[in-house]
Amino acid sequence: MNYSAVTAALMMVKKEVYEKAGGFEEELSVAFNDVDFCLRVKEMGYLIVYDPLVEAYHYESKSRGAEDSPEKVARFQAEIEFMRNRWEDFLKKGDPNYNIHFSRVRADYSLGDPEMILRQNRK
Repeated sequence: MNYSAVTAALMMVKKEVYEKAGGFEEELSVAFNDVDFCLRVKEMGYLIVYDPLVEAYHYESKSRGAEDSPEKVARFQAEIEFMRNRWEDFLKKGDPNYNIHFSRVRADYSLGDPEMILRQNRK
């Protein structure tokens, strides 16, 4: 299945593709470096593929802890801003691999606006 991004915790990529894409962005020291990398790889014409048959356990933030100090919160906010700036067009257009029937406003996979869905289906 094609995706726009996958987690770096379980990512596999050919060394030549990794190097051609420029590796992970150093400005994104904790969050979004995998998303940014995948989007750059996708821009190069490669597919980001997810295998639903792989079984793995990933405990997000287990080794680095919560984002609960002023320094960590500031870093996270800076990384959000970096992504907003670098991927502004992508964010405005929306993820092409996200189901058009889901809301683009809510994060609970609820159904989106029926009028918007109809407009999308007419394209």
